[in-house]
Amino acid sequence: MLTAERPRPVAPSDLGRRPTASDRDPAIDAARAACLVVVFVLHAMMVGVSVGADGPVLENALEGWAGFAPATWVVQVMPLFFVIGGYAGWTQWRRERARGADAAAFARSRLLRLVRPAIALVAVITSVLLVLAAVGLPADMVATAGYRIGQPLWFLTVYLACSSLVPAMAWLHARHPWLTLGALSVAALSVDAARFASGVDAVGYVNLLVVWLLVQQLGFLLADGTVDRMSRPARLGTAAVALAVLAGMIAAGPHSVDLFANLNPPTICLAVLGVAQLAVFSLIRPALRRWAQRPRPQRIIARFGEWGMTLYLWHLPAFVLLAGVLLVLHHAAGLPLPAPLTAEWWWTRPVWLAAAALVTALVVRGAAHWERRPAAPRRMVAGDRAVRGFAVPVAVAVPAAIAGVGAVLVLGFGAWPGLLSLVLLAVALRGSSTRAGSLRLASAA
Repeated sequence: MLTAERPRPVAPSDLGRRPTASDRDPAIDAARAACLVVVFVLHAMMVGVSVGADGPVLENALEGWAGFAPATWVVQVMPLFFVIGGYAGWTQWRRERARGADAAAFARSRLLRLVRPAIALVAVITSVLLVLAAVGLPADMVATAGYRIGQPLWFLTVYLACSSLVPAMAWLHARHPWLTLGALSVAALSVDAARFASGVDAVGYVNLLVVWLLVQQLGFLLADGTVDRMSRPARLGTAAVALAVLAGMIAAGPHSVDLFANLNPPTICLAVLGVAQLAVFSLIRPALRRWAQRPRPQRIIARFGEWGMTLYLWHLPAFVLLAGVLLVLHHAAGLPLPAPLTAEWWWTRPVWLAAAALVTALVVRGAAHWERRPAAPRRMVAGDRAVRGFAVPVAVAVPAAIAGVGAVLVLGFGAWPGLLSLVLLAVALRGSSTRAGSLRLASAA
């Protein structure tokens, strides 16, 4: 839909140029922080903890709310997350290329940033849930808690895959930007068509990679200046057309008007929404940049940049912990726990959000102790010799990381899935610090 102007071809040599100050854009960091806040508030509002006739109830509080589907058109920010990720991936890849790194070194840097938080999460949550089951907490409640905690892991799995493919996708974008976008769009539409025609939802999970690679590719258009070269009316028109197309697709069926229902499995609707969000963000980006450069916002945004992944992974465990505390207080002191969506429940949400923020901050600071421990070796660049000891090729480490996170995402936080996940993530972590099996895609770019 961004067809107002053909992008200036990016020379292969441009991918390796030295970064300028504009490579770190405060507006990008601010948008990422805003997305995290939206996700935090949304997930906090989804937590419903009450006591029914059969005992404690932990549920999705917004599941029966009639206003949820319309609200998703505003709070579904995952496409913008991946657009920003595409921008960041493109600029980081150029930066690494300028320092002599190849594609394998780039993938290792992403692994190191993402795998360590995942190891801490899987180890702690698996242990805690096993202890709770052993002391007699109802099995269905333990299973529900594990399911809720594991939900954010889909993002980590997909983000690992998309991030690792940035060098290859940047290579394609530099040569055939519109052809690449078109091919990914056709592939996503084809997966949707096959899924709805067959009635087999599992077919749609192919789009976990296709749709998010497509949205990440939109971020490349922001990073290489294509979007900024469009006039403001053209970008406004692009956003309007994208939203109109999205509404038309949903009206024609079979896509859901609930944009969160389009998330699992992902559909082409999310990519269309991503086009609209990209265009709108590009319009507000200058004003957002000026605001983000002020001292106080700058400090707050820097905190989100430092703790962002930790916050994302640990906010739901913090919510479950807080829900457990509320249940204890209910039984010990008669603390009222209103049923979700009642008037009393809505009136108590500000208090709940404040408590959730406090508990999450404490949990995040504790979890970050593991993540901040020195583990990263020196920067790996082309020409380095393999480190001594057991070496894991990056071509093995990336799939191991994806499978490790996927194990608990699909199978839950049980003893054996947790152990399998930790083994695979340990392999991935080792691969993040070795040169063995380096994929020198950079030489092809």
